[in-house]
Amino acid sequence: PALLLIDEVDRGDPEFEALLLEILSDFQVSLPELGTITAKQRPRVVLTTNGTREMTDALRRRCLYLYLDYPEPARELSIVKRHVPGVGERLAEQVVAFVDRVRKLDLQKTPSIAETLDWARTLVLLSADSLDDEVARESLGALVKRRDDLEKLSAELSR
Repeated sequence: PALLLIDEVDRGDPEFEALLLEILSDFQVSLPELGTITAKQRPRVVLTTNGTREMTDALRRRCLYLYLDYPEPARELSIVKRHVPGVGERLAEQVVAFVDRVRKLDLQKTPSIAETLDWARTLVLLSADSLDDEVARESLGALVKRRDDLEKLSAELSR
């Protein structure tokens, strides 16, 4: 069976959702340059959202909802070690523990697993073998992407 992944549907606007509903009702789409394209078989459809905005009621009514939280630290540690070549055990453990604490802060954008990996890669490129205040401060821009969050996190580090 075919699988159709529509990633980060909340990044589109409500008009996109209306088009998506039309496409998914008949599993076909009409394109001026190509005519009508019809699916040869009905795919299973997976929509993902990061919660940046609410999906329209019409789209939500047609979906089953599954919330995936951040992984437990042990699982995230496994992910970091698998996806960050050259990261030492100690550094990986410190990064995961630090990110776990950061996620408990009231930030505009909580760091995702991808940002944990970006930060760990940055630390490896900086030749860090452990996490100290100086290295953390120099590299936090790889972990948090909003200025307000960076300032809040820097203030938290000062405490």
